[in-house]
Amino acid sequence: MENKLTHFKIGQIVKTQGLKGEVRIYSTTDDIYRYDDLDTFYIGKDLNTEYKVQNVRYKGNLVIMKIKGIDTVEMAEKIVNKNIYVSREESKELDEDEFFIADMIGIDVYTVDNKHVGVLDDVLQYAANDVYVIKGEDNKEYLIPAVMKFVPEIDIEERKMIIDPIKGMLD
Repeated sequence: MENKLTHFKIGQIVKTQGLKGEVRIYSTTDDIYRYDDLDTFYIGKDLNTEYKVQNVRYKGNLVIMKIKGIDTVEMAEKIVNKNIYVSREESKELDEDEFFIADMIGIDVYTVDNKHVGVLDDVLQYAANDVYVIKGEDNKEYLIPAVMKFVPEIDIEERKMIIDPIKGMLD
């Protein structure tokens, strides 16, 4: 079963900024400066209306954006608390060994000796490294650090992840 998301959330509009329609955005991507290269995006659940970036600046961990066509604080107030999405085409180029989390959820997980462990249910993102949450039989959860030592292979095409757990990881 192919699980291809067509749009990815990259932030949430949290507040208006000034009186000319600028908004403050909390970025939900690992690279806040990805907004520098952003051209078009979508707001909220409406994936038919494209918005364009007029300009972007940064204040601490927030993105301050002027959106073309949103020229008053009243217009900006209408989009506060909405999420910002980009199409897969507008998303960041990935390195060879990188994957979108959305593409990984639901893939089958096996040990190196081909024992089925479960399916990838979630990816917890931490500063040190991500942690894969695998749902096994009887809703048992296994937490596997997303490092080469424990996850030697991920094959998105085959929808398969191979893990090499140490003693105690799957108990």
